[in-house]
Amino acid sequence: MEPRQQEDREIFLAGSLDKEPLKEVDEDIVSEVDLNNTVTEEEREEMENELTKLEEEITTLKQVLASKEKRHLELKQKLGITPLCELRQNFSKSWYDMQTSTAYKKTSETLSTAGQRTSAAFSNLGNAISRKFGDIRNSPSFKSFEEKVESTVSNIKQSKVGGTGGAGSFEEVLSSAAQASSQDTPTNNMTKNNEC
Repeated sequence: MEPRQQEDREIFLAGSLDKEPLKEVDEDIVSEVDLNNTVTEEEREEMENELTKLEEEITTLKQVLASKEKRHLELKQKLGITPLCELRQNFSKSWYDMQTSTAYKKTSETLSTAGQRTSAAFSNLGNAISRKFGDIRNSPSFKSFEEKVESTVSNIKQSKVGGTGGAGSFEEVLSSAAQASSQDTPTNNMTKNNEC
């Protein structure tokens, strides 16, 4: 072969061996090829016989399966296994499988740890609030307020117990105690001075 002919042949072969998938036109050409011509009459008859046997076997297997399913149902009924009972068993098994799974165990451990941390945080918060209330109760302002309330209560008790019926009503005693305590507070003193 001459070099020019060799080049033309290589170009032709390279062009015919495209790496693209078959196009619609190519598929039409392939479908026009009669594949039955490659099978002899004897082979065709043998394949048809095998096909018939397979169809018979499939029918037989379907009948056997139907018979076994019927027997299965009868046995379950005799044993008292109802669909509800099966559902419960399936649910119980699924629940057990889920609880024994690694993901469930990890999630459970994580939630337990989070719960313990949350509990500790609330405990610390409660302790902090208790301490703060203790600090407030021991503060001079609260002590002063507490003394005034005690004084008012004792005045009310004295007026009710030791006083006569005409000495004044409960409202009058409470009002006088409020006036006495308001005179002691610095803000009220400043207001009175500004009014003058």
